[in-house]
Amino acid sequence: MTVVAMSHGELSRFDTLMRVERGKLRVDDAAVVLGLKRRQIFRLLGRLRAGGAEGVVSQKRGKPSNRRYGDAFRNQVTALVRTHYADFGPTLAREYLAERHGVRLSCETLRQIMIAAGLWKDREARRPRPYQPRYRRDCRGELVQVDGSKHWWF
Repeated sequence: MTVVAMSHGELSRFDTLMRVERGKLRVDDAAVVLGLKRRQIFRLLGRLRAGGAEGVVSQKRGKPSNRRYGDAFRNQVTALVRTHYADFGPTLAREYLAERHGVRLSCETLRQIMIAAGLWKDREARRPRPYQPRYRRDCRGELVQVDGSKHWWF
């Protein structure tokens, strides 16, 4: 049996369904609270009875999207970008791919493909650290100065 962490929304949904199961809440009221139709409440109750708390967790979790591009297409795009446009950003590379190779995909999709292939770094990875690292203290238990200066005359 696998333990699945539930999101806040799934915990709320589970609590509402348990209140319906105990008879503390009507199905119509639960439908209003969860923003679903009666039919969906009965479907969720069936999943709750059959699978317990794991039945309420989304069945799509951990699975790839149905709209995802295939591995062959992703490899083709990666090879094209690596050979022709390795020093381009995602936006310009997308324009050239569409213009010269007939490959049409969104800028964000190309950015994700380039990050996975190691051809592009996201903004956080490109940004230099804004502060200098502090040096280690000379001895353990040394008092920390208020202003953080390492000079003895402060």
